[in-house]
Amino acid sequence: MGLPITFLTDYGVADDFAGVCRAVIARIAPGVQVIDISHGIGRHDVREAAAVLADSLPYAPVGVHLAIVDPGVGGRRRAVAVRAGDEGHLLVGPDNGLLPPAIDHLGGAAEAVDISRSPFRLEHPSATFHGRDVFAPVAARLALGRTLEEAGEPIDPAGLERQPVSRPRLEQHRAVAHAERIDGFGNISLDLCRADLDGHPLAGSPRVSVGSRKRRRTATRAVAFEEVPDGRFLFYEDSSGRMAIAVNRGDASEVLDLRVGDVVELEPAP
Repeated sequence: MGLPITFLTDYGVADDFAGVCRAVIARIAPGVQVIDISHGIGRHDVREAAAVLADSLPYAPVGVHLAIVDPGVGGRRRAVAVRAGDEGHLLVGPDNGLLPPAIDHLGGAAEAVDISRSPFRLEHPSATFHGRDVFAPVAARLALGRTLEEAGEPIDPAGLERQPVSRPRLEQHRAVAHAERIDGFGNISLDLCRADLDGHPLAGSPRVSVGSRKRRRTATRAVAFEEVPDGRFLFYEDSSGRMAIAVNRGDASEVLDLRVGDVVELEPAP
C-alpha cells in the first residue's frame, strides 16, 4: 500500500484545490492513506502553518508529510523534499520556512533534494498550482517507495530557508511574548513556555494582566477551561507545551484583537 501521507494547506475547503491534490495522489497511489491535518491555515500564513505542522507531526505515523502554504509559488523559492531523523519521515513542500520546525522535532534533516524540476511532476505544470502539479505527485511517488535521489537534485539541508524565530523577553515584573498560533476557537498560544517563567513573578501569580495594543484583560491562572466561568480569561499551558491565553467558551483573539505575530504583554495582576 505504501507510506501514509499527511496533508496540510491553507487551501480551505470551499475551493477544489485540496481535493484536486488528493485526486492526483489517488491516481498515482490509490491504496495510500491520506491524513488531513488541516486545510484551515490562514491564507499565506507560513508562520502559523510551521507551528501547526511542528505540533502535529510528532503524533503522525512514519510517512510522507505534504505541507503547502506557498505565497511564493512560481517564483524563486525552491520546492523541496526532505528526509528527517532516523525513522524515515519524508517532508514535501515549498522551501520558505514552513518545514524546518517540524524537521527539527523529528530529529533534524538528514537529506534534502530540490524537486522543482522533478521527473515525478505532472506534464506541463502550472506556474500557480504547484500543489497539484509538483508537490502532490512527488509525495505520492515517495509514498510508493521511490527515493529522494529519484525525486530531485541533492541540496544541502543546512541551506533550507527558515522563518525568523521570535523569543519572549522577560523583564523584572513582566513578560513580552508573541502570539505564535491562534486556533479556530480563538485560543492564543504564545512563544513562551513554563520553563521561561521559572523564578519570575508570573510563575506564581494566580492572576495575570494580559495586554495587546490598546486592550487589556485579566486572566486566571488555570489548568483546564472549566476552572473559570464562561466568558472569563484564563492563562494556561496548552497541549503543545506553550503558555496560552483563552476565553472559556469565547474567543480571546477577537476580544484582544490579536493576530499571529502580535506582541502580548503579561504581568502579575492584583
